[in-house]
Amino acid sequence: MWLFYVISLPLTLAMVIFTLNYFSGPDVPRYVLFTVGYTWFCSIAIIILVPPDIYQAIIGHDNGGISFFWSSSYWSTFLLTWLVVPLIQGYEDAGDFSFRERLKTSIHLNLLFYLILGLIGLFLLLIMQKSWTGGLVGLAMACSNTFGLLTGVFLLGFGLTEIPKSIWKNADWTTRQKVLSHKIAKMAAKLDEAHQELSHVIAVAEATSKQMSKRDPFRPYMDIIDNMLSQMLREDPSFKQQGGRLGENDMNYDADEKSVATLRRRLRIAREEYYRYKSEYLTYVMEALKLEDTIKNYEQCNENGWKFVSSFRPERSGTLGSYLDTMELIWRCIIWRQFKKLFAILLGCMSAAILLAEATLLPIGVDLSVFSILINSLATQEMLVQVVAFVPLMYMCICSYYSLFKIGMMTFYSFTPWHTSSVSLLMICSMVARYAPPVSFNFLNLVSLDGDKKTIFEKRMGNIENAVPFFGKGFNKIYPLIMVVYTLLVATGFFHRMFKVSGFWKRIVFQNEAEDNLDGVDPSGLLILKKERSWLEQGHTIGEEVVPLETSFNDTSSDIETGVKMKPTSSQRDNARRYSRSSEAISSKYAAIRAQRASNSNIAAAKVSLLNSDESWSSSTATDGPSSSSLIASTWLSGLQHLKATILSKKSKYSQLHGSSDSLDDIFHKLKQPHRDEDELDEL
Repeated sequence: MWLFYVISLPLTLAMVIFTLNYFSGPDVPRYVLFTVGYTWFCSIAIIILVPPDIYQAIIGHDNGGISFFWSSSYWSTFLLTWLVVPLIQGYEDAGDFSFRERLKTSIHLNLLFYLILGLIGLFLLLIMQKSWTGGLVGLAMACSNTFGLLTGVFLLGFGLTEIPKSIWKNADWTTRQKVLSHKIAKMAAKLDEAHQELSHVIAVAEATSKQMSKRDPFRPYMDIIDNMLSQMLREDPSFKQQGGRLGENDMNYDADEKSVATLRRRLRIAREEYYRYKSEYLTYVMEALKLEDTIKNYEQCNENGWKFVSSFRPERSGTLGSYLDTMELIWRCIIWRQFKKLFAILLGCMSAAILLAEATLLPIGVDLSVFSILINSLATQEMLVQVVAFVPLMYMCICSYYSLFKIGMMTFYSFTPWHTSSVSLLMICSMVARYAPPVSFNFLNLVSLDGDKKTIFEKRMGNIENAVPFFGKGFNKIYPLIMVVYTLLVATGFFHRMFKVSGFWKRIVFQNEAEDNLDGVDPSGLLILKKERSWLEQGHTIGEEVVPLETSFNDTSSDIETGVKMKPTSSQRDNARRYSRSSEAISSKYAAIRAQRASNSNIAAAKVSLLNSDESWSSSTATDGPSSSSLIASTWLSGLQHLKATILSKKSKYSQLHGSSDSLDDIFHKLKQPHRDEDELDEL
């Protein structure tokens, strides 16, 4: 047992530290990092205590260590997730300027939350006052377990089917290219909106600071905001502020201390969202460019002498460098894709085994749980028993947290490498802590030990029936069947089709990345990637020229889809300007384009690469002859060349007018200016 602790606990601590360093933003305070790290460690500690607990129950020996570690971990996570973390989260989210005011704001925000919890607990206590003998502490545990098990059923069911499916589909290069093109286009739209919002808030803060005199009682608070602006511009000198008009309510932030605090909070949120979207945009673009390198090396492996040629680094020199290039090509172009498919199959088998175990809990005397059979057959092998118990338990936790993060990133928080804010980190750690014990309970329900032996979990908390006493003694046998039915419905796409037909609740539907708009590549994302590669070859960094690139490229999408040359007329620019204001409008535009593409049979045969160069298009056309795909490729080539010539002519025009060479961002901004009156705009 101690050998397992010696291995697992240091690995858990190292994983927590690495995850914090990878995801936390630069402005996260140390006490937030400590709180999040300790909460994660206690949550994972509950999970890693389950395998040795099972082995100790099998051999009938208890030295008291598991009981101590379990009690400390459970009550630490319980207090953190329901009391400490919400207070710190409200404190970090407040924009006030003093410790006292921020704490008051946090308490005020959490007061309603605690009031609702208290009323629920009082209601349950009144209902069960005759049959409940567990006391107030037991009632709190029962309420927490009820919440975790009921909601965890749906989280686990979704993850069990979607994780293997997404890994399998994303192993296909064509599918992943299509997904990335849509992801990049949408992320570029969000980045453009976040850039405009941050620029607007900066302009509001600067205007408010200018109109506030030095003798104003709120001037010290405004100086704090000015220091935030100065620090932000020093840390990111590449940020290009886009001017905007101030609204009627933009100059009302100097009325009292709360209004200045609201401005500070708005500035902080706008800054965090901008850098979060920028990080996600860079991640998707980098993945797409590397995927294009992989595909190109796979297709030209013989011409390159079975050496991997990368766009991000020079060719390795020497005998060892040649060997490493060959190994990289074999790994990235051959082995990695097959490994992902094999891994997806293994995870699919494990999901099926979990569903089979859950579905056969109701019949008495029937044990079809693969994990239960393996654990009982390996009863004398300590390490094997713990490994067999740990692997499926960790997989169940990953499935639950995968669904949890997917919901939260759609509504509550973000989880972005190096740019996750304090509020998001605290929200995530709170959710992780709430579901660690229920997932462990669920797994223990799948393992039936010989001789009706009990684990420490069951001795200290009662079995899973007593852990959730509000629905009767048979609840632990029935609720897994609900998860099984729900998982099968998710696997068959029932909810997706139902919400798609009804149109209601469409925004909260779980959508897998591999199923996101797979009817073709996104034209805006395609052009953004092509320009990013061009800038990379010219010595620029990725994302350096992105804002406001996406909104400029939206006007060419319909031309690409129909195979027409991409000349950005004024009506198209007006159309792009209208659609670039919100991601919902852009999504509706893409839907219309996809509907048009569905009626075009020639486009259905156009399975192209996201980042093919002009030379590859030419060679493809010359080799394939006058086929439909070669005609489409030729049209793409002429369209892209025409776009390049148009951009250069516009750049030359504005350079002559202003006497200087403007940046590409300025050129796109000028090209977006409206050239028609409102009557012409209404006719579009």
